[in-house]
Amino acid sequence: MLDIKVNNETAKLHAVVLGTAENNGPTPLAEEAYDPKSLEHILGNTYPVESDMVKEMDAFYAILKKYNVTVYRPELIENYNQIFARDIGFVIDDIFIKANILPDRERELEAIQYIIDKIDPKKVVRPPEEVHIEGGDVMPWNDYIFIGTYKGSDYKDYMTARTNKEGVAFIKNLFPNKIVKEFDLVKSKLEARDNALHLDCCFQPIGVNKGIIYKSGFREEADYMFLVNLFGKENLFHITRDEMYYMNSNVFSIDTNVVVSERNFTRLNNWLRFSGFIVEEVPYAEISKQEGLLRCSTLPLIRE
Repeated sequence: MLDIKVNNETAKLHAVVLGTAENNGPTPLAEEAYDPKSLEHILGNTYPVESDMVKEMDAFYAILKKYNVTVYRPELIENYNQIFARDIGFVIDDIFIKANILPDRERELEAIQYIIDKIDPKKVVRPPEEVHIEGGDVMPWNDYIFIGTYKGSDYKDYMTARTNKEGVAFIKNLFPNKIVKEFDLVKSKLEARDNALHLDCCFQPIGVNKGIIYKSGFREEADYMFLVNLFGKENLFHITRDEMYYMNSNVFSIDTNVVVSERNFTRLNNWLRFSGFIVEEVPYAEISKQEGLLRCSTLPLIRE
């Protein structure tokens, strides 16, 4: 039996699902792209190749093992992208929530069923069909649950809008004792520099009281100000439009003082070290071309 527990984003990690880049399939066609950044690289002939992405994920895996984390991997599906484990499910407290993801990606969830089978079935939840929610939009933060959403009336026209108002309501009902705070995110089908695909593309808590934030990722200034007031402006590292594009807010915490970050994030990594964090740098620039990075590749199961 696997006793899952995740109360926040940064407590010491004991068990995690890490996606895989093996058997990743051919470069998608332009019309198959789920997001503007992948589209940009498909059209520019710079879409990442499998061998490079496997190397990057191996480097991440090695860091997780260095900190004695139990790492589960999905079962391999032929010619299928299984890198972004965060999208397909998430844990809040001791509940595993299966995400209602884009229908094309349902098989990714089946590939981790062998892990879900180790969890008490009473603790595994599948939301009803009208509920759209993905793990990249959901952040447990102690008494809070932060959720990214898109409130535009044109929600259904956006492949990049992944969590709807029904998703927010579902989490509120499931966790009545938590303060559920939703954030209305900026979406773009065409310009990756103006598309916050998930909440973790423009915000992520780190440590005990710090965070990385991109102000223009929020449609409402009040949502941005909520986080500034909660964390304190001096505790937030503000990233630029280009840094958001390269996914600087999508690092991953192994502990309150250990952050895995991309090796090219010079300004961020310097700030993290200056702020007292141990920074484990890995190469992840190829994977980032699919509009996902370190947090997107992980599904934490047990934190202290």
